[in-house]
Amino acid sequence: MEITSVYHRPESEFAYLYDEKTMHIRLRTQKGDMRGARLHYGDTGIFYLKGYEHCVPMQKILTDKYYDYFESKVKVSHHRIQYIFELEDQAGLKLLYGDRGVVPNQKEQLNHFMNGFKLPYCHEVDRCKEPTWVKKTIWYQIFVDRFANGNPNRSPKKVCNWDPQRTPGHWDFYGGDLEGVIEHLDYLQDLGINGLYFCPIFESPSNHKYDTVDYYRIDPHFGDGKIFKHLVEEAHKCGMKVMLDAVFNHIGIASKYWQDVIQKGENSLYKDWFHIYSYPVWQDYDHMEKRFEQLNYDTFGYEPRMPKWNTADPEVKHYLLDIASYWIENYDIDAWRMDVSDEIDHQFWRAFRQKVTAIKPDFYTVGEVWHNAQAWLNGDEYHAVMNYNLAESIKQYFLTGEIDTAELIHQVIVQQMKYRRQVTEAMLNLLDSHDTPRILTLAKGNKDFVKAALTFLFLQAGSPCLYYGTEVGLEGGEDPDNRRAMAWKLDQVDSEMKDFVKQLIHLRRTCLPQIFGDFHLTEEANGILALEVGVDGQRLLARFNQTGQVLFLPQVGETLLSQKREGEYIGYGGFEVSFIKAPI
Repeated sequence: MEITSVYHRPESEFAYLYDEKTMHIRLRTQKGDMRGARLHYGDTGIFYLKGYEHCVPMQKILTDKYYDYFESKVKVSHHRIQYIFELEDQAGLKLLYGDRGVVPNQKEQLNHFMNGFKLPYCHEVDRCKEPTWVKKTIWYQIFVDRFANGNPNRSPKKVCNWDPQRTPGHWDFYGGDLEGVIEHLDYLQDLGINGLYFCPIFESPSNHKYDTVDYYRIDPHFGDGKIFKHLVEEAHKCGMKVMLDAVFNHIGIASKYWQDVIQKGENSLYKDWFHIYSYPVWQDYDHMEKRFEQLNYDTFGYEPRMPKWNTADPEVKHYLLDIASYWIENYDIDAWRMDVSDEIDHQFWRAFRQKVTAIKPDFYTVGEVWHNAQAWLNGDEYHAVMNYNLAESIKQYFLTGEIDTAELIHQVIVQQMKYRRQVTEAMLNLLDSHDTPRILTLAKGNKDFVKAALTFLFLQAGSPCLYYGTEVGLEGGEDPDNRRAMAWKLDQVDSEMKDFVKQLIHLRRTCLPQIFGDFHLTEEANGILALEVGVDGQRLLARFNQTGQVLFLPQVGETLLSQKREGEYIGYGGFEVSFIKAPI
């Protein structure tokens, strides 16, 4: 038995309340090392009198390259639990594993109070709670300046021709606005979208609006408060949630607060609102190459036009939390996506979570974190993050071929085991965004690969998100090329791709219970990637062929969606999603 690989940690993603009475308990062991594992558990108070009340076999739920993961779902009737694992390796050796490590499998060790893991009281207030509507939501990310121009009178003085084939410049404007979004709500509803995720819409001199001037004012080129309120009302009538982008890590240099610092230096009332090391603050924008050595205040990514807020300052904290509240109370938004959220202190996000959920208990918060986000996903900060880790794995497998099937399976399982199940169910799952190349460009125009990648994404637990234009075949490389104008004319739209995306969204909505059920990911003998999800015998089987060959693949169950299927064979880049009524 490889004891060094055995791992468990209470009050983490390895032991947590999933709902009010159900606890998920997980165990990690070396791959293939264990014949099985059993969980002894019971009420801590009763243990003194009777020992453990229950003993159940644990289910091996997932296996990555190095480890097996076991899980038991147990009821915690009196909010207390004590437990210990009984391990049996392939040679038949049995040991106990608990709070004091691995001990002999003996009755006196089993009944020793100090050996068991303990959760003295499972508080409902500490449980990770996710808005129930999120798992039903399919988001559509809108970069407003590039989506649709509904009122040319609002456009900046100089706008570019609305050409989806043109690569935009960093400072180009196209004239998209909120009225353009309202005009196309029926288009989005017909597509199957029920969540709108907006890039920043507050006053700013740029086209991207990440350099905010005034958080309380809609940028006049986009509209005004009245128009935005109407948009939210109309979206809600269509069954769509609305998520705004909270740029609370930094502000634009045109803000009155930063301008006061420039003008008054150390005498500014707002000098403590930022991280400033000396005065006057650096402003040599004509010699940007000097900023790495000369910049004397903290910024977003060494961008001197975006000075960083000091969110630990009480006045800044009050100011930003008031903004977060304002758009919920006055405009009834449903979610905040938090920009560069991993660069803001944890204390701020805890206060933020309390503030917004006190106003709207089912409010949704999504952090922008491109790496392991465990530190923020414990139930007191964000509900979820943009799932860039999952996106990268899917793209490297389906679009660029950088990893093989075994590596994809490993990466996806590792990511799943990082978080509590309810957190995984609330993740914002995406493939591309305003910060990444578009997936069709990454795939070098191979639509079959794009469709396979989207299908795999939409069958994952979480909340899928489409970047505007993906459904019509919009292309684009790195920023700013990934922010092209939306294609609306019939001769610019890939109708086949659009129809496919509609089918995929319909499949997701129809099969939601299965998608959020048990999860299995395996490589079949012929190299096929097989994903099986389901609950109560009602299951989906999705099989993907990224082997580079045409493969024999007999049909199973009822085919719901397929690509490159010819009789009993499936082509390279093909897939098939089937409905089956059989256990995994």
